Amino acid sequence: MPGGRSRSKPSGKPAQQLLFSEALQLNKLTPSPAQSPDMAVTEQATTMDCILQEITEVSRRLKGMEIAKTSLTSETKSVSLDIAGFQSRVTGLEHRMVTVEDHVHMVLDKDQELEFLCSKLIDLEDRSWRDNICLFSFPLCLSTTDQNSLRTTIGVPESTSPGP
Repeated sequence: MPGGRSRSKPSGKPAQQLLFSEALQLNKLTPSPAQSPDMAVTEQATTMDCILQEITEVSRRLKGMEIAKTSLTSETKSVSLDIAGFQSRVTGLEHRMVTVEDHVHMVLDKDQELEFLCSKLIDLEDRSWRDNICLFSFPLCLSTTDQNSLRTTIGVPESTSPGP
């Protein structure tokens, strides 16, 4: 290195500051014939202060980003846990929905069977009303001939008559 300086790291300085300061030492501004050596040193000090301020700002931003990263990581874990909880709830709801759908199909089948049985019951009630016709002004005991003449008049065949 120029001037016989070694590249040893001073302790306590960040690595970025070392790189910038070493770069400045390698590229020292040489005073122009119009400038005095004090002006060149002042200019270098101002440049170093600007660089140091920029490094400090970048460091501050990095710390802020680390805090934001930590916060986002914890929020991501929280959201992942919430999603896992929702997935288990959705799985439970799916099983319940399958059970409900099975019961609905069973109820619909039973409803169709009930409708069939109701129509059959109505038909049987109608038939029982037809068998219970009440005739007034006829004697309780009719002779066989009277029964046959009544059947022919009404139009009931003889084979449906009850036994004696």
